[in-house]
Amino acid sequence: MRCNLLPIIFWTGKLSLPMMLMVNANNIIAWLTGNTRDTAAMKNRIRQGYNGAFSEHVTRYDELGEEFQAKAAAAQLEGTDFRGKEVLDVGCGTGTVSLLALRKGADKVVCGDISTYMLEVARTKADRQGYGADRIDFRQLDAESLPFEDSSFDFVITGMTLGLLPNPKKAVTEMVRVLRPGGLLSVGAHGPEHYWEACDASFRIINKLYVLGYRLEFWPRTEEEVRRLLAEAGIVDIRTRRLTWRNAFKTGGEAYDFFAAISSTWWYARVPPTKRDSETRKTRDYFNRKKVVNITDDIILAYGRKP
Repeated sequence: MRCNLLPIIFWTGKLSLPMMLMVNANNIIAWLTGNTRDTAAMKNRIRQGYNGAFSEHVTRYDELGEEFQAKAAAAQLEGTDFRGKEVLDVGCGTGTVSLLALRKGADKVVCGDISTYMLEVARTKADRQGYGADRIDFRQLDAESLPFEDSSFDFVITGMTLGLLPNPKKAVTEMVRVLRPGGLLSVGAHGPEHYWEACDASFRIINKLYVLGYRLEFWPRTEEEVRRLLAEAGIVDIRTRRLTWRNAFKTGGEAYDFFAAISSTWWYARVPPTKRDSETRKTRDYFNRKKVVNITDDIILAYGRKP
């Protein structure tokens, strides 16, 4: 069975049964109306969200989430030898993976993301840690159309980005294209249970009129699906592993703030601007009232070599 070229219609992660039924009924409407096939609009919502267009929560991305992002990055890069390597980090966010690769001896890192805001935060962090243009470069890019020549890098990494890409097969193919023969690919993906508690609570409380016919741009994957993506792109010596842990917060409000900052609440693109603050307050209050204080991290890590 080959991986789909177009986004999957149905929700691919864990949800409670009532929410799974509701969300997938809505996803069918999204498919019938063409919203699921408008991949340019999907990517634009992600870009705008992480540029802070829909919520100020994203400005607290590192404050609230860097500890958890660093944990995933450390797991993904564990045991990897970067000495003397030229590295591309696709979907770098605020630079957590890129900066860790430099600390592990990478010769040069290109830190690439669709969001200019994320790149500016990453640049500030690199400057603060003493890394100049000779060691790290910053590029706005689309993971599905990388602006680099064939065989440009020794190592290509994407950390927890795959689940936000409408066409993961095309993105992985692009990453393999820019790898040098013998180069290594490292992919971090969202597993089926990733943030499911927060997603479920958000789906329950949001005004359904705002998201009618909208398929959220989030596609968790299984370990086997990620392995197949790499194999179909020509990667060999593939190995994968899955890690899960639960992040516990003192209050539901703290859990919501974390979720909103890390996700950037890009789906608020469908909420009228005058209603976004009230939707935020309503959702945060729901997290508090229902004591949504645990949010699961579920990550798939895959590695392989370009022949």
